[in-house]
Amino acid sequence: MSTFKQLFQQPAAAGILLMGAAAAAMIAANAPPLAPLYERLLSLPLGIQAADATLVKPLLLWINDGLMAIFFLHVALEIKRECLEGTLSSPTRAVLPGIAALGGMLAPIAIYTAIAWDDPIALAGWAIPAATDIAFSLGVLALLGSRVPSSLKTFLLALAVIDDIGAVVIIAIFYTGNLALPALLLAVAAVAGLALLNVLGVRQIAPYVLLGAFAWLCVLQSGVHATLAGVAVGLTVPHRGGRVGEKSPLQRMEHELQPWVAFGILPIFAFANAGISIDAIDSAVLTSPVTWGIALGLFIGKQAGVFTLSWLAIQMGCAQLPERVGWRHLYGVSLLTGIGFTMSLFIASLAFDHVQGNSVVVAHRVGIMLGSLISAVTGYTVLRLTTPVTAVQWQRTTQPMIPSHTSQ
Repeated sequence: MSTFKQLFQQPAAAGILLMGAAAAAMIAANAPPLAPLYERLLSLPLGIQAADATLVKPLLLWINDGLMAIFFLHVALEIKRECLEGTLSSPTRAVLPGIAALGGMLAPIAIYTAIAWDDPIALAGWAIPAATDIAFSLGVLALLGSRVPSSLKTFLLALAVIDDIGAVVIIAIFYTGNLALPALLLAVAAVAGLALLNVLGVRQIAPYVLLGAFAWLCVLQSGVHATLAGVAVGLTVPHRGGRVGEKSPLQRMEHELQPWVAFGILPIFAFANAGISIDAIDSAVLTSPVTWGIALGLFIGKQAGVFTLSWLAIQMGCAQLPERVGWRHLYGVSLLTGIGFTMSLFIASLAFDHVQGNSVVVAHRVGIMLGSLISAVTGYTVLRLTTPVTAVQWQRTTQPMIPSHTSQ
């Protein structure tokens, strides 16, 4: 048992488990005895009932709308902590990852849009390659151990957190359905109640969980995607403890959720959404603008956007390379940001939710898997072959370029 526990305490464990879940989904979707069971499992209707009200959805939607709301709750807690006391709490520390994240969103969107411009159905997926998978990318980076400086890991974490903020904004603005006003007003009232609990100094977690669950149910029925309820709840959880030295509700909740998210929710989501039937990959899929828009957006767009805007910011004096990080490190981590996977799969499920037919579903999954896999392998390879930067080398590369003046 101790060996098993130690294994899951490794920094790369979450990323490895995520890869394993995706591989299991591929096996289940293609093994003749398992494929029909896999499809039936995801289509299994499950429901909850309160008095005369009944809510019934397939298992896949409970995973995507329910479990992923908890994932986004954890994301919101992490974003709030990083903004208040972590890597994003200081403007000087947030500048480089902020600029890099902006480039890492705009370039993939531009590439996808250019490829899918003539196809209105495909164009709906423009935001899919804009996201980075935190668990997967940090997991690959963790496989390199001490070969990469800790400041590079901090940079990637900050970039991915800002990337998540962008993804949440995109989902809220562009992937919201027809609004049901009564349910939306109830959801707003519930979130206002959560904010009031914070103002009144309530430090017990239970009231936030109960009122948050009600907010999620209202958002689910409102037309706004239910995962945004998780974001709203996370942002209202207090970040200060009641007594000196006491952990805050935010710290406690984030700590308690982390293993459930990393080793439960994300692998379940990957297993439910990453299954691709090889027989369904035909010429239409291989030539689809969805496939190549996503794959090239993740692999080319992400690295180009992150590295180019980072380089420009550093050259213009707006930011500095992180400590003991060289240009090859920065390029390697730019490649790793092309691992979209979880977030890309999630946005794709929203973008093509109402599209009839299986070809678009297969196309976006192939594009995500292809772009993420190539980004992971090339990013790992570049960083593996990069020699760690010594203190002297770092000082030399970060010295400001001061023009010399000769006497007249």
